[in-house]
Amino acid sequence: MTFTDYLINAIFLLVVLRQARERRLDARSIIAPMALVVFVATHYVHTIPTGGSDLTLVLALTLLGLGLGVLCGYATHVRADADGSRFARVGPVAAALLLIGISARLVFVFALEHGAGPAIRDFSIVHHISAAAWPLALVSMALCEVTARLVIVQVRGQRLAPRHPAGITLSGDRV
Repeated sequence: MTFTDYLINAIFLLVVLRQARERRLDARSIIAPMALVVFVATHYVHTIPTGGSDLTLVLALTLLGLGLGVLCGYATHVRADADGSRFARVGPVAAALLLIGISARLVFVFALEHGAGPAIRDFSIVHHISAAAWPLALVSMALCEVTARLVIVQVRGQRLAPRHPAGITLSGDRV
């Protein structure tokens, strides 16, 4: 892993820790994580390998990331205050799910670089997986995890928003 790889993972960890504090669901809560997703995608994804079982590996890890993201999205505490402002906070279960995804990717790369490389190479040969498929699969996993969680939390927050403007009762009479 390069210094940039470690830095990106450290940023992901800081994002998780920052989300332990309740924060308002607003444009900034969407823009910052999506900017990180776009940066990571453009930095790491250049080609999509399609030989052998490459797409199977990419699909499997993408679905794993999607599953972790959906579970994390539903495990995140979302509430609205009396004014209709929406807030979200990552609790212990959601934080654990986020950390499982980040740690799994870090452990895989660490193992690859510290002795497991030949075993991973042999596995890849037997299962017809090219070397280019692994980074794409790991990045796709991360991107789907972050995006799915973000979408679920935002949708859950939108469902808490008032259905009618403040100051108007359901019968239409002004308060």
